[in-house]
Amino acid sequence: MGSQPPTPRRGEGVRARTRAFVLACAVLGCVLAPGAARAQDDGPRIVISLADRKLYLMEGGAVRAFPVAIGRPGVDIPRGDSTVVRKRRNPTWHPTASQRRAKPSLPLSVPPGPDNPLGQHALDLGWTAIAIHGTNEPTSIGRRASSGCFRMLPDDIATVFAATSVGTPVRVVDAPFLASPPQTPQPSPQPVAQRAAPPPPPISAPVAAASPPAAPPPPDPRCATATAPLRRMICGDADLALLDGRARQRRQDGVAALPATARETAAYTLAQDDRRFDERVAALCWIRAGSEADPAAAASARACLRTALTGRLQDLEDRLAELRGRTPTPVAERPPPRTGRRE
Repeated sequence: MGSQPPTPRRGEGVRARTRAFVLACAVLGCVLAPGAARAQDDGPRIVISLADRKLYLMEGGAVRAFPVAIGRPGVDIPRGDSTVVRKRRNPTWHPTASQRRAKPSLPLSVPPGPDNPLGQHALDLGWTAIAIHGTNEPTSIGRRASSGCFRMLPDDIATVFAATSVGTPVRVVDAPFLASPPQTPQPSPQPVAQRAAPPPPPISAPVAAASPPAAPPPPDPRCATATAPLRRMICGDADLALLDGRARQRRQDGVAALPATARETAAYTLAQDDRRFDERVAALCWIRAGSEADPAAAASARACLRTALTGRLQDLEDRLAELRGRTPTPVAERPPPRTGRRE
């Protein structure tokens, strides 16, 4: 008698379909909803949405959200899949070589304590020098303020640190988080005869007038003689020129609103910020002479530049708020300008 083929065990078909769905998600880069994440793995998973500036911890079908700080404009933020490769409590911070080149006054290391920018907990990821960690600057959370890592509030990173282990999957995405929030039970509908009529609107309630649309910023006078590849790309794209013009107009308005004794210093500070931003974004978006001649390279550079300019508006608001809170130094008391490299 010939051997009989093995009888499929119960549940194998479901598991096979689940594995196929997870594989398709890995290829397409989709974000798994809580139910799908539970079907793939009962352990915790982390999704970081750059668009939301939040870290989502998925565990046992529940999703918890925590605000994070992400890389500032011009900093390369890793995307895709990684894992937690090491957990450190009370970590020592070692500035990278690029950080020490940008600021030579940084020490070789900072021990645990209130001056440590990693806080009390750090989850090192598979990307070089990238971690999820605490911070000694809680006001930076929710902003584009880091050197590439993901900062969290002290209590939030303590929660994530306790819930995860080495090997916990981590995914970083540009898009908003796609998992559906828990549904709130709805009360049973009342019979038509028992439904209460909606209350009439108050007679004295004022009607808010619609705000007029904001006027577009004036054209950039530099566009007429622009020779730098970055400036030519901004001037040649209406959307990029609008974003850049809004930042330019906001700088002018912000400086004009400051006390007269602070305007000169603020204008110089913002001009230095603009110069550093242009240098960083040109390198980050790979904008070089001849980039516009290659359609694929030009499209990629414009998309990168659009993201950077959008973040620049928020960073400019933060800088103006900082300048408004700073006590201006009279011109006569300012130290003479230093020669050599600025920190």
